[in-house]
Amino acid sequence: MAAEKLFTVAGTATNADGTVKARFANDLVARIKILNKAGCTDINLVELPRAMTKLEALQYIQETQTPTGDAGYAVANKLAEKTKIAKRDQVKIAGKSTAKVADEA
Repeated sequence: MAAEKLFTVAGTATNADGTVKARFANDLVARIKILNKAGCTDINLVELPRAMTKLEALQYIQETQTPTGDAGYAVANKLAEKTKIAKRDQVKIAGKSTAKVADEA
């Protein structure tokens, strides 16, 4: 699997059609300009303390920003999705022991 992308900016924004989405970027000002041009409203982006994966960024937002309403729902949904993917990608090691134990009678 390729290395996951890292982001320095994360948050939420409401699309022109009213849907709220979690957003990720590496340049705060450029991302805000793009979202404004696309007709997005309620743009709430924060600079992260370090470069993070989407999963880490979502956890950080949920712990520090405590989003509410539709933004909170969007963050929680995306966090659940990313957590499920991360768990699926973990390698599971399970095996049967074939060693025999000698009876000590």
